[in-house]
This record gives sequence, structure tokens and C-alpha cells, in this order.
Amino acid sequence: MLQGKKFSEWLSDRRVVKAAVIVGVSAILLIGILSMIDFSPDNSEKASREYAARTEERLLEIVTSISGAGEAKIFLTMDNSGENVYLKNTDTKTVSIEPKVRGVVVVCDGGDDPVTVSRVLEAVTKALNISSDKVCITK
Repeated sequence: MLQGKKFSEWLSDRRVVKAAVIVGVSAILLIGILSMIDFSPDNSEKASREYAARTEERLLEIVTSISGAGEAKIFLTMDNSGENVYLKNTDTKTVSIEPKVRGVVVVCDGGDDPVTVSRVLEAVTKALNISSDKVCITK
């Protein structure tokens, strides 16, 4: 019974009750604020999709300007979603490393002509700095 009496005395102290209420309200506010912040990696995935879309558009311009290619469609797959690297002892705090291209599919009207395929393959591999085994060109 001695412990029960000390606990009830402790609860009757107004300072303890105020401190408990402040801590409780602070915890609820912190939970509410944290629930509004998006911690998901969607931002990097979104940046990766945007990078892929921009790259596809630029490649499409290049491929369609190649003699014999005709109309084309391009699809890129990415190896990662890119990253920000934090630098030490420099004026620049971060450097963004863009996602790496895993593979490219080019569907074009001239995809059955070996000369056109060779031209498109060289353009794509040089533009993206990837090996030819990561590129598929077809009609």
C-alpha cells in the first residue's frame, strides 16, 4: 500500500500533471506533422520517370532524323532511380547522379533494313554510352 499512496501523491502534484499533458499534446502534434510529410521514395522514382521520358523524346528526335528510319517509337528501361551524392570539402553540397539506362527498344519503319539498323544502333549506343547488346531495333 505504500507504493499506491506515493503514486496518488505524485498524481496530485499539479506540476506533474501539467508536464504529462504537455508531453502528450506534443506527441500528438508531432505525429500529426509527421503524417503530412511524404517520406516515400516516390520523388526519386518520379525523377527517374521524367529523366526516361526526356531521354526517350531526345532519342526519338535523333532516330527519326536518320535516313531510312521513318516513324519510330522508343522505350527505355532504367537500372536505378538516380541519386544525390553529398560532397565534403567543396563549395557544391550535392551532385545529382542520373539514372543508368538498362536497355532500349526502338521500333521504326526501317527496322528491317540492315543499313538503317546499323545507323540507329550506332546513334543510340553513342548517345546513351551503352553497349549494343542493350539495344533492340525492330520494325
